[in-house]
Amino acid sequence: MDQASDVRTLALGGTSGTVPLARDFTRTALYEWGWLPAVGADHRAAAEDVLLVVSELVTNACLHADGPESLRVLRLAKVLRLEVTDRGAGQPAPRTPHRAGRPGGHGMFIVQRLCRDWGIDRTPGAPGKTVWAEISAPGD
Repeated sequence: MDQASDVRTLALGGTSGTVPLARDFTRTALYEWGWLPAVGADHRAAAEDVLLVVSELVTNACLHADGPESLRVLRLAKVLRLEVTDRGAGQPAPRTPHRAGRPGGHGMFIVQRLCRDWGIDRTPGAPGKTVWAEISAPGD
């Protein structure tokens, strides 16, 4: 399998309609990689989780980090990795304690619940960060 075919990158800096654009871009990758159309309930749930996590990561970058710069979607052996790079200095974290009835602030709680792992990478001396999340492939 060609490594380049397993990575999709979308520049988002300065674009409008960022969240729907990111979802459409990711949906296209899911079709190209065979996650869609879903062949069963677990495959459908995995694809829906991926699209929801993309929405949450991009929305957080829009609301808290001066907007996203890019989205990378990587297909790895047993996971799909989503990376949203922004120029913000903040530190995303699930709201603690989580209060389901309270509006807003649920993005990173959702990411934490749906993903096998997530985190933040920073480049020393450079502005911004990359927030990443990994979702298990269906059946894994």
